[in-house]
Amino acid sequence: MLRIGLTGGIGAGKSALSATFSQRGGIIVDGDVIAREVVEPGTEGLASLVDAFGEDILRPDGALDRPALAAKAFRDDEARAKLNGIVHPLVGKRRAEIIAAVSQDAVVVEDIPLLVESGMAPLFPLVVIVHADVELRVKRLVEQRGMSEEDARARIAAQATDDQRRAVADIWMDNSGSPESLADRARDVWDNRILPFAHNLSARQYARAPVRLVPAHPTWADQARRIVNRLKTACGHRAVRIDHIGSTAVPDFDAKDVIDIQITVESLDVADELVEPLLAAGYPRLEHIMQDAAQVDLRSTTTHYDHSVNTSLWDKRLHASADPGRPTNVHIRALGRPNQQFALLFVDWLKANPEARANYAQVKRAAADGADGDIVRYVTAKEPWFTEAYRRAWEWADATGWTP
Repeated sequence: MLRIGLTGGIGAGKSALSATFSQRGGIIVDGDVIAREVVEPGTEGLASLVDAFGEDILRPDGALDRPALAAKAFRDDEARAKLNGIVHPLVGKRRAEIIAAVSQDAVVVEDIPLLVESGMAPLFPLVVIVHADVELRVKRLVEQRGMSEEDARARIAAQATDDQRRAVADIWMDNSGSPESLADRARDVWDNRILPFAHNLSARQYARAPVRLVPAHPTWADQARRIVNRLKTACGHRAVRIDHIGSTAVPDFDAKDVIDIQITVESLDVADELVEPLLAAGYPRLEHIMQDAAQVDLRSTTTHYDHSVNTSLWDKRLHASADPGRPTNVHIRALGRPNQQFALLFVDWLKANPEARANYAQVKRAAADGADGDIVRYVTAKEPWFTEAYRRAWEWADATGWTP
């Protein structure tokens, strides 16, 4: 099952996006619908709201008077927190019940209005944000929902900012144009990213990335932070630390468009406990990688070593992203092992040494040019450089007092 978190500011167009995803076969779990369901007359939720905000939030027929509740709940942060503290747990419980009844090969789209505000984004392998400018959203809320402009602006101001949403967005869907434009973009995303992602997860296979260098992308660090937060949520206390490693962790450094992440654990026995949690997060484990030459790049990325070292100390577990839109390698290594330390050292050494950085860039370009898309040839061409780099990096570490 692939779970997608969908959100956006009020009036941005979540419902329109959900409708298209539903037409493509997605199972929509609508947070707004559930939020209404859990406060219907006779429910625990409605009783709790009355206790917190008073009898005057009820209509004469005993149902919730939503404008009356909004007038009280959105007047300040304390009142809004009280509302969320009542409704969110009930919505979460009901959402879990719905998802438990869905088939395991489904794509579940969870439409959650306050996904960012509630800190839920890292729970999802993919987060989709639908966006529209504030003035357009105000116009929609006034014209389509009958809100006053003051109320519309208050609702928008009470929600996350665009920057906060961008920080968690794997896919940013602009809805400033026509409904047809949004629907076209949604169908493209569904067919070319979401469905392949779901298929890869079901098959427990990763999304392959082209073997070519690209100019350094300014969002690599932000993308890595998003992945790290997702992995921290999946691993919990079993991860000692999680770091962005590899070439994309070095600023302004051309690289293959693949994010490398290292999860440090106490032992590889702990790593073996993470197979299912990481799969649910979108990162299947790559089995039998030592026998599969096609995996050599994933296996050897930042794991080159001095051949005098006991190679058993370089063992690791490897996962990779099933998302074709964000190729990612997740290396799980044991705390204190040479490979765990060198993965961290290598990034800091390159950052601190322009000469080494330039030299490695030349090696990578030559390897990529000569590989003709073959990952084995690419990595094999780089291998001799790493043997010397290992020695030089540790000499630098000793001279500077670097520690992991």
